[in-house]
Formats: sequence, structure tokens, C-alpha cells
Amino acid sequence: MIEAEHIKKSFGDLQVLKDISLNIKKGEIVSIVGASGAGKTTLLQIIGTLNTFSSGKLRINGVEIEKLKSEKLAKFRNQNIGFVFQFHQLLPEFTALENVCIPAYIAGKSDADIKKKALNILEMLNVAHRKDHKPNQLSGGEQQRVAVARALINDPAIILADEPSGNLDSKNAKELHELFFDLRKNLEQTFVIVTHNETLAGMSDRQLLISDGVLKV
Repeated sequence: MIEAEHIKKSFGDLQVLKDISLNIKKGEIVSIVGASGAGKTTLLQIIGTLNTFSSGKLRINGVEIEKLKSEKLAKFRNQNIGFVFQFHQLLPEFTALENVCIPAYIAGKSDADIKKKALNILEMLNVAHRKDHKPNQLSGGEQQRVAVARALINDPAIILADEPSGNLDSKNAKELHELFFDLRKNLEQTFVIVTHNETLAGMSDRQLLISDGVLKV
């Protein structure tokens, strides 16, 4: 599903990732752990095609990412990868339902189909009753569930999450962790999660430890 070979990333003279190679299979839940500044988020952004790499190869679902031009890369990202962030990144001027619909609108799907599917996902995540509320009217746990719904709207094969429970209390964090595993069971998606949460990391199928830009096996 995700194959990285000898990925290196530098910002000027600073080498952030040093020869990273990994293979993540379809349906796996993999946690990336390590100290702050170790390169975890940079690696996640590269896997998500949000950031470029200095050298190496990256294949997702057999597609060689470095060979895609910007327009095709954006389309590939929209269709294949969903993102969940620590601070939700919901647009404050839109309702929960509208936030969920945005990636599907970008993909050019029909309005009626998008709203029906978005409502179904919000129902599955137990926040459909909050569909007309804006982010500042939602609790932290509700905002994160809306963010997960947005990540799911285009049926991506991969969900990438960057400290998804880092801004949640213990109860909501536990519910979010359980939700990821339910989604894997029901939708067979692949999850790559950057986390400092030892509970979530321990629940994962595998943990990948990054230290000073190097993947420790």
C-alpha cells in the first residue's frame, strides 16, 4: 500500500529525514512515534504528498508519487488520502456538514450525493445531530469526529493522522482510538498515525520509532 525507499529530506543544511525506508500493508494501523523534532510529522506529510522529499522513492497503491505533476498529484491526494489533524482544521465559517462535504466538492461530485453521503458518515460517527453547528459550537470530541468524517468523504484508501488525540481529554481520546479500529474493521482502510499517546501507539499493529531522522527497526 505504502512503500518508501531511501527517503531523505533536507531544509537547507538541516537534514530532517535520513534514508527512511518502510512498507505499510493495506489495512494496517501503524503508529509513528519519537521525540519532538525527530521528523515524524515531516515523514507523515511526505507520505500524504503534502511535502516533497529531497531524494528517494515513494509508491502509494503502486503509483510512483515523484512522477506526478502538481495537478495530478492534487487529484491523487484528494481521491486516495484522508487527513486528520490535532487541531481539527475545520473552517470556522462553515457548518459541520459543509466542512465534511468540502473534499467531495473539490473532487467534482454532485451536491445531492455529497450531502447524503456526508450525513450518513456523520450518523455513523454519532454527530449527525450537530450537522448545522459551526466548529465553535462543537466540543473538542465532536470537532474531531467531524474532521474524521471529512477525511472519509471520498472513500480514501489511507487515513493519515497527526496527533489526532493530542487536543482531547482522556474520554474523547479513548473514543477516537476505538473509532479508528472500528473504521479499519468496517472499511478496511490503512491508518498511519503520528502520536505521543502511548495507549494509541500500543493498540496499533506496529510502531515505527523515528530518532533524529532515522527509522529504528
